[in-house]
Amino acid sequence: MKPQIPTPDGAHGLSRRSVLHVAATTAVAWGLPAQAQATWPIKPVTMIVPFPAGGGTDAFARPMSAQFSKLTGKTLVIDNRGGAGGTLGAGVAAKAVPDGYTLFMGAVHHTIAPAMYPKLDYDLERDLVPLIQVASVPQVLVVNPRNVPVADFKDFMAHVRKHPGKLNYGSAGGGTSHHLAGELFKLQTKAFLTHIPYRGAGPALQDLIAGNVDMMFDGLGSSAAHIKGGRIKALMVSGAKRNPAFPDVPCSAEMGLPDYNVTTWYGVWAPRGTPLDAQTRAVEEIRKACQVDEAKAVWASQGAEFPNLTGPQFTAFIKAELAKWAHVVSGSGAKLD
Repeated sequence: MKPQIPTPDGAHGLSRRSVLHVAATTAVAWGLPAQAQATWPIKPVTMIVPFPAGGGTDAFARPMSAQFSKLTGKTLVIDNRGGAGGTLGAGVAAKAVPDGYTLFMGAVHHTIAPAMYPKLDYDLERDLVPLIQVASVPQVLVVNPRNVPVADFKDFMAHVRKHPGKLNYGSAGGGTSHHLAGELFKLQTKAFLTHIPYRGAGPALQDLIAGNVDMMFDGLGSSAAHIKGGRIKALMVSGAKRNPAFPDVPCSAEMGLPDYNVTTWYGVWAPRGTPLDAQTRAVEEIRKACQVDEAKAVWASQGAEFPNLTGPQFTAFIKAELAKWAHVVSGSGAKLD
C-alpha cells in the first residue's frame, strides 16, 4: 500500500509546510526526486582519492574540486588515501556511509586490480556506483634525460637492446596502469626492463625527476608540466594519433606498435546505496565543474579529453575495461612485486 499524503483541509488541518514535508518524505521513500532533496550539497563533500598527492588523479581531482566548490558554495574536500595500487582507498570508499557526502575518484587502475589482486576487500561493481568519467589521457613513455641520454624512441630502443636489464621503470604500484603499460610494452617489444613499484604516481614521478629510476609509463596528465619544463623527456604517447598538447611526440602506431594503446582515465563513483537525487546532482555539478573555462584549460594543458560518460554508458565502459585488463594480465603473466 502506498503512503497517503494528507491534504490541508483534512481532519487534522495540516499546514502547507507540513504537507510539503510529508510529500518530500514520501518521494524519498519511493525513490523519487524530491524538491527538498534538491539542495544537495548542504555541507562539505569528501572525495576519496586513492593515491598520494601529486599523482595523475590529483592532477584532475584538485582543479575539479576547486570549481565544484565555487559552483555549489560547498567545499569538495580531497582525501588522499594511497596504497596497494589504489585499492586501499577504494576499500575505504566502498565502506563509507552512503549518504551522498562521500565520493570516490578512481581510475583505470581499479579495472586492473581484480585481475591482479587475489583478494580485495571490496567489489568494484557491487559496492560502488559509477557516476561520471571525467578525464581520459594517453600513457606516455618518459625518461630521465641524464640517466637515459637518447634522442628519440628509436634511439631509446637501441639503448635498451644494448643494455638489457640495465634500465628500470617506476610505477604507481603493482597492478596499476603504469605497471601494466610497462608489462604490455615488454610483451610487445621483447624488451628487458625492471619494474620498481611505488605508493602512487607522485612519488614515482619525483624519483624519476631525481634520477632514482630511469623511466616511467605515466599518464600524460601528471607528466605534462615536467615534460614542458625539461625535467623529463617524452619519447612516445600510446595510441593511433599524436596528442595535440605535444604534437612533436610520436604515437606508438608510428613507432611500429599499433596495438600498444593504453589510456589512463579517471572517473567518479559513489558508495552503493547513495540516494539517487544525490547521485544525479553530483553528476550535474561535476559535469559543470569540468566544463568551466578554467578546468578546460587544465585539461587541455595535460592533453586530456573530457569523455562525459555517465550512468549506463560509464558502467558499460567499466565492464569492457575489466575484461580487457584481465586479458592483458593473463597474457603478460604480470605479478605483484
